[in-house]
Amino acid sequence: MKLIEVIADTGSIPTVSAIAEKYKARDFRLGREGDDSRLAMRMLVTDENVQLVLDALQNVLGAQPMARIIVFPVDATLPHAKSEAERREDKASTTREAMYASVDKNARLDINYVVLVILSTVVAAIGLVENNVAVVIGAMVIAPLLGPNLAFGLGTALGDVHLMKKSLKTLLAGIAIAISLSYVIGLLWPFGITGTELLARTYVGMDSLALALASGAAAALSLTTGLPSVLVGVMVAVALLPPAAAVGLTLGHARPELAQGAALLLAANIVCVNLSAKLVFLVKGIRPRTWAEKEKAKRAMSIYIMGWVVTLTLIVAAIIARTHLE
Repeated sequence: MKLIEVIADTGSIPTVSAIAEKYKARDFRLGREGDDSRLAMRMLVTDENVQLVLDALQNVLGAQPMARIIVFPVDATLPHAKSEAERREDKASTTREAMYASVDKNARLDINYVVLVILSTVVAAIGLVENNVAVVIGAMVIAPLLGPNLAFGLGTALGDVHLMKKSLKTLLAGIAIAISLSYVIGLLWPFGITGTELLARTYVGMDSLALALASGAAAALSLTTGLPSVLVGVMVAVALLPPAAAVGLTLGHARPELAQGAALLLAANIVCVNLSAKLVFLVKGIRPRTWAEKEKAKRAMSIYIMGWVVTLTLIVAAIIARTHLE
């Protein structure tokens, strides 16, 4: 459940009270009126209805520039829900606004993101060269590649072009840094390309596509349900970081045929992660609040899903052709 506090003019009491009643708020309380003729109104709302309540409040309070809506998390309430219906209503979920704030923060191209990409690339390159699975996993733990992927998918679902551009720039910058740095490592570090960990990232099959699709879907679900996303971040990094490092390492060793396979795997994983994330957002009904924004987002989602599907089809054709040539 969430505790929603509304700070607005006293004339808004009947409207806010009606919203609380309509969406079956567990509790509704009025605070004391202040010197500015505003007061705080609080309602306890189930997770299932939080987004509906926020949308309704924004619609009716939009004309009040000084109105504020604050959402507080509720760790527990006593006594516990007794009926099965009440327990079903309290299912885990998160609001559109909370999702946006989370992905927007994690999609920024700042010094922290760049440093984490550099560190994770160095660790991943060492793990691939030394054929050390534990080191490769360690690199994926610190790789910050989940944020921009989720931000791009959410931006598409909401029709937010600014968020889409920012997240795409951050994602491409991270991939470019990983490939460039691993290329330099490949040039300067003499090693034989015989390790199974490295060679595995130069081959792409249908199982690789299934992994990436599952990773993107899990990432989107972790965001929409408000569940911890640390392990999901590792799943996305599995699909993106090692192939990017493999591209650079094999190019640095002048093995373009292996680099081509790693690049194809990387491209396939990027497409699959984003495609499955978008489909999950679509199924979960993540959309903007107003009608005009919904129409724009619907067009954007349709275009991008079709684009990813066509791209994935071309990649699958390239995988089949490459398999026959081998």
